[in-house]
Amino acid sequence: MLSYDVVEWGKPLEKAERKTPEPKGTEVLLKLKYCGVCHSDVHIRDGYFDLGGGKRLTMSERGMSLPATLGHEPYGTVVAAGPEAADVPIGEDRLVYPWTGCGGCPRCREGLDNFCMAARCVGLQRPGGYADHLLVPHPRYFIDAGGIDPAWAATLSCSGLAAYSAVLKLNPLPPDEWVIVIGAGGLGLSVISLLRAMGHKYILATDIDNTKLSTAMEAGAAATVNSRGANAAEQIKRVSGGPSYGAVDLVGAAETAKLAFGVLRKGGRLILVGLYGGEIPLSLVSTIQRALTIQGSHLGSVDELKQVVALAREDKLKPIPIEKRPLSEVSRTLDELKAGAVVGRVVAEI
Repeated sequence: MLSYDVVEWGKPLEKAERKTPEPKGTEVLLKLKYCGVCHSDVHIRDGYFDLGGGKRLTMSERGMSLPATLGHEPYGTVVAAGPEAADVPIGEDRLVYPWTGCGGCPRCREGLDNFCMAARCVGLQRPGGYADHLLVPHPRYFIDAGGIDPAWAATLSCSGLAAYSAVLKLNPLPPDEWVIVIGAGGLGLSVISLLRAMGHKYILATDIDNTKLSTAMEAGAAATVNSRGANAAEQIKRVSGGPSYGAVDLVGAAETAKLAFGVLRKGGRLILVGLYGGEIPLSLVSTIQRALTIQGSHLGSVDELKQVVALAREDKLKPIPIEKRPLSEVSRTLDELKAGAVVGRVVAEI
């Protein structure tokens, strides 16, 4: 099999060839067709996440060792299965839920693999989708995404799922109040699309790139503000008519979190999704007196991914811009993501 691997943290991926794995036990083997290239892989390739205050969470601390095959948005054809795998759709295409847990803890038994404390995720602790074959630990992690574009379907397992789970955390969402979407990249566009799919119209998107803001309007935002200026919070409040009910931060930097705090009304909600990194001082008294809810949102469950796919199949969730590139260009794509030069999403074609 062929793969593109991280051999040294922070360096371009290197092409590798090795024996195609044979599934054992409940494992299932896929011949991959697509794998989305996610911004999280920029940080994973660098070897760490920025925790702020000079602290880092290294990928070795997350159970990764080199060489490592990244890629956590895989889509392909089921070609083989281990002897203990039941009801395996050999010859059919499937989307993969990549956030696989240990399989035995209470969270995994509840179907909340993304909350497992000993996670074995595809593209992190397990080999991922920047390859032509992929081993999946159990067929329960397959989702039938038939009826929708498979390249777009691949992105649903991370950006679509993360966006959906974040939007759910805004509930109960007042229908006539504004939600501020911070960051109009692929993840932000997914949030806008999902909010519209759920019938919400009062959506304001912010970004520092006017091209991305134009794309956000096409995706369904009612208004946009370029957040590069020092008075971005006042601009947002002027456009939205005052402080807002909710903000979803798809960047996750100190500057964007500060912006979110500056635009929320009393009783407002901030959902943190992006992993750019950093930290901010938090006034405990102000947070209490403003009755703010600050919640991290990390991916989602298998059932939530099935719900996202159902929305897409019912044509309630609209596709975001997708560019297909050969798998051999995955390092270039990660470089462009790091530079903020990608509009929508890039999917590696295998």
